[in-house]
Amino acid sequence: MKKEELTQLSDEDLKAEVKRAKSGKWFDAVFFGVLVGVAVYSTFKNGLGLLTFLPLAYLPMAGKNKMHRAAVQEVARDRGLQVD
Repeated sequence: MKKEELTQLSDEDLKAEVKRAKSGKWFDAVFFGVLVGVAVYSTFKNGLGLLTFLPLAYLPMAGKNKMHRAAVQEVARDRGLQVD
């Protein structure tokens, strides 16, 4: 969702989006941790291979998610909504 679209949301919808963004932060952290674990295990078990570099493929998606979370929090702060 672009920032322009976020500004058009109602307060209730924006609060729900903040909540989704917060849970997405945890998902990104856990998923990246699992990918690193798989990469380390794969590297020790089979040597360097495709799974070794799998976490690097997820980094652009995690970065995009982080930018979305920042935009959601910025719009919520501009409206004076409580953001934790």
